[in-house]
Amino acid sequence: MMFGAKAYASVGLETGINSASPHRLIVMLYDGALEAIRKAKLYMDMKDTIQKAQAIDKALRIINEGLAASLNRNEGGQLAEQLLALYEYIGNELVSANAKNDVERLDNCTKLLEDLRSAWCEIGNTPSQSAALPTTTNAY
Repeated sequence: MMFGAKAYASVGLETGINSASPHRLIVMLYDGALEAIRKAKLYMDMKDTIQKAQAIDKALRIINEGLAASLNRNEGGQLAEQLLALYEYIGNELVSANAKNDVERLDNCTKLLEDLRSAWCEIGNTPSQSAALPTTTNAY
């Protein structure tokens, strides 16, 4: 029975990803990174270093291979460069939080990602700007 539930969840996730707009995909990346950090914090509290490290690694992969990789530095200009620097800062904070079991650093990363997610959602809700949103997976 558990296999069926996992298969259903996997199909649901794949369908959500395949049907999502580029804008929605970025929101999903933010959500995934935030969830991974939330789990890392929980595992840190439980003193489960292996699960904590895996959760932080997942957050790092989402930030580096998803969010940072999706930046279009040619069209995004200075904003893209600033976002890249912020993603690098968050990544460094996550590595440090992992090494030092530092909950405050995890909280700082969470706050930064929540602010970025919120701003990204606002961009998508602005009718005058929604037409200017990227139509490929290369977001600004």
